[in-house]
Amino acid sequence: MTQHTGPVHIVIAPDKFAGTLSALEAARAVADGWRSVAPSARLDLLPLSDGGPGFVEVLHTALGGTLREAAVTGPLGGPVTARYLLAGRTAYVESAQACGLHLVPADRRDPARTTSSGVGELIARAAADGARTVVVGLGGSSTNDAGAGLLAALGATPADGLSRGGGALAGTGAVDLAPAREAVAGVRLVAATDVDNPLLGLHGASAVFGPQKGADAAGVQRLDLALTAFADRVDPGARVRTAPGSGAAGGLGFALLLLGGAVESGVGLVLDAVGLAGRLAGADLVITGEGSFDSQSLRGKLPHGVARMAGEHAVPCVVTAGRVAVGRAEAAAAGITETYSLAESAGSVAAAMERPAEGLRDLAAGVARRWSR
Repeated sequence: MTQHTGPVHIVIAPDKFAGTLSALEAARAVADGWRSVAPSARLDLLPLSDGGPGFVEVLHTALGGTLREAAVTGPLGGPVTARYLLAGRTAYVESAQACGLHLVPADRRDPARTTSSGVGELIARAAADGARTVVVGLGGSSTNDAGAGLLAALGATPADGLSRGGGALAGTGAVDLAPAREAVAGVRLVAATDVDNPLLGLHGASAVFGPQKGADAAGVQRLDLALTAFADRVDPGARVRTAPGSGAAGGLGFALLLLGGAVESGVGLVLDAVGLAGRLAGADLVITGEGSFDSQSLRGKLPHGVARMAGEHAVPCVVTAGRVAVGRAEAAAAGITETYSLAESAGSVAAAMERPAEGLRDLAAGVARRWSR
């Protein structure tokens, strides 16, 4: 790093470290580590989200507005408490708060049974609150029901057949979407995601994300067939099911597109909302990160978006991650100057997960020593 007459200016802009640290906790850990080495540095903490867990918290910090709380149907059918953000006439909904994987105990994870009904209930509440635009952050879901539960919560029928999980869709008969479309008439729906998977097939929701939610190989095949049967009912022209992003969050993207919604980049939306471009002005370094920095990270996920914007402002960008599975050449091609692995520093992924905050703080201290020379 070049010599400065004033304090070094560091922007700390991580995503969550899934399963261990929220984006805010990760940012604080990095800041604590940096201050332990360079206490005079100017640190700008900017926790981020790509639409998954933390989406509402990050946007509330950036935009203000009012947080609203609602009891909605959780992924297993019982009640859960979820919050959404109302900022002017725009509402921001985090689908993971209603149907997130973290809401399902590990021994009960079965994407054939989990429902997205609570997400539809949140959309209905936001519309009743006067929102004319509802932005739904997609990511971290436990569901694989093509958004059928969401549609049922907004009035699509038969409600019972649509709200019992993806597995039940194999036997769905005629589906009436008109009541759901009427419920959101006059409301602009946005699916905030950087997942470009279609609903069905080898790159679809079931095949790519089903195993992460508890489906074995046979279960993935059954789910894809069930979703195909449902899509044949509601998308006979096969236009929506092939759209990029229709497979996001177990097919929640598909449901929102059926209702006339649009897919937008979750990363782009968040980076614009928090004003990252302005906060990079005059910065000497930006530090981003996430739990696992791998090939998927280079396909439009948050660290890639931060690195791209940092490059536009000629600011070096480094990644601190729980594990790094990207080579130097790949990272450099994405605009990332250096990567630092918590698992490598701790000796293993398991060791890194035992003390994530402390480990990330120590890792950041090492980065500070390297970049302060």
